Amino acid sequence: MRVIAVSTLKAFWTDTPEYQDAAGPTMAWYREAVKADWSMPDNVKRQFGNASILQDGRVVFNIAGNKYRLVVWINYPYRVVYIRFLGTHPQYDRIDAQTI
Repeated sequence: MRVIAVSTLKAFWTDTPEYQDAAGPTMAWYREAVKADWSMPDNVKRQFGNASILQDGRVVFNIAGNKYRLVVWINYPYRVVYIRFLGTHPQYDRIDAQTI
């Protein structure tokens, strides 16, 4: 999979020092994602059983034992993952994962 944009992930923990603990788990997710070949939501669930599959290609991943949430939009035919949001669980609760 092609992940757009890893810079969004890195900015999360470099811009806010209190989130530096997200670096390892987030990069672990990234390394798994770029090796993956997700052609449908079932492929994502098979690899990440705790992922939440939303409508229209949206997926929510739990990062660092559910301390952080990662929302992506996946274009399955083109094998592209677009980072839409990375934040703490309370920050996630304030957004609409379907539209962000």
